[in-house]
Amino acid sequence: MAAALAAQISHAELHPAAMQKAWAEHLREKRRGGRPSRWTLAFSGGADSLALLLIFWAEGLGRWGRDFIVLHFNHRLRGRAAAADARFCQSVCRGLGVRCVVGAWRAPRKGASEAESRAARHAFFAREMKRRGSRLLWLAHQQDDIAETMLMRLARGSGTAGLAAPRPVQATNDGRLHLRPMLSLKKAQIVAALTKAGAGWREDASNAGLDYFRNRIRRTVVPAWQKAAGRDARSGASLSRELLEEDDTALEIWLDRLAPLRRGVLDLRVLADVPRGVVRRALHRWMLSVRPETDLSRQGFDLLLAAVTRGTATRFSLGRSGFAVIRNGKLAFRKG
Repeated sequence: MAAALAAQISHAELHPAAMQKAWAEHLREKRRGGRPSRWTLAFSGGADSLALLLIFWAEGLGRWGRDFIVLHFNHRLRGRAAAADARFCQSVCRGLGVRCVVGAWRAPRKGASEAESRAARHAFFAREMKRRGSRLLWLAHQQDDIAETMLMRLARGSGTAGLAAPRPVQATNDGRLHLRPMLSLKKAQIVAALTKAGAGWREDASNAGLDYFRNRIRRTVVPAWQKAAGRDARSGASLSRELLEEDDTALEIWLDRLAPLRRGVLDLRVLADVPRGVVRRALHRWMLSVRPETDLSRQGFDLLLAAVTRGTATRFSLGRSGFAVIRNGKLAFRKG
């Protein structure tokens, strides 16, 4: 089955950035000597993640091997159906001869949001990867996910960093890597290939409803958008994502070269006469470096950004944790 699917979806059709990074990581680990870290793969049991697992398993022969671990997370929000998903994933993995680790949400909240579910799932991934010394996680996002994510993030006013998601190669703050090689494939192409290969998968019944924002975007907005565009809007969104990632990377490199942040102090003199977008990024970095316990709103952040842009002496409240203080052309955090 895996070979039949791999014959339909060739290596060349997978996202080149993800595949090149995977190969580079494989070579890096080989050069280090000793036992390489086990790679991990997220598997929900749905069509996308099943295709990823089968492709990864088939690609592994002659490339990076098949010594990897599959991770499945049971959100425990769909009762018996969720338990059946876990059993299906374990069964598929037994057939392939790979290890499947199943985790479960211990205390799921009824009516949990998409964000809460995602956070619980990724916390499980992070724990299991740390336990096994794994650095790399494969995820099954595909091209349709790009359009849906972009529309969702446009609704909340995201910038280039948010609109460039999901990325084929994503570095996490704790040094792990997420790879998404199927971003170049459409959902319909994946389903057709699985069907032709004779593969069965699990369907999440909640995806048929309109309770979640993503489902409403997927089932009502995207079809109307496609029809109104009169063209392949999903491919257009995918191209826009690539261009936005290029721009976002360029701005990050620019900021890196300016290097205005040192030991929690932002040198505003270095940021004089640079575009507001670069200053905004520098302020974001400063906030992350000092990590004040604050519920600063977007409006509040923009007020602080305006003060930073002016560069005049300022004492700006960040809530109970303390103040952002501008003095002598530098921004620092002072506890209250």
